[in-house]
Amino acid sequence: MNVVIEKAVNLVGGQGKLASMCGVTQPAVYKWLNGGLVSPQRVNAIVQATKGEVKAHEIRPDLPHLFPHPNL
Repeated sequence: MNVVIEKAVNLVGGQGKLASMCGVTQPAVYKWLNGGLVSPQRVNAIVQATKGEVKAHEIRPDLPHLFPHPNL
C-alpha cells in the first residue's frame, strides 16, 4: 500500500473525494494506493487537495528533477 496516497485519502475523507478533487476516477486512486504511479500531471492536484500536508516529492520521489526534496 502506498502510505503517501493513503495519507492523502485519509486527509480529504476518502478515495472518491480525492478522485473528485484531482479530476480522476475512484478506481484511479485505488490503483495509486496499490502500487500504480501517480502521473506527474496529477501530483500538484494531490498537494492542493491535502492543503500541502502531502508534498510533491513524497508522491513521486523517483522524479527529483520535477519534484525536488526541499532539504537537498
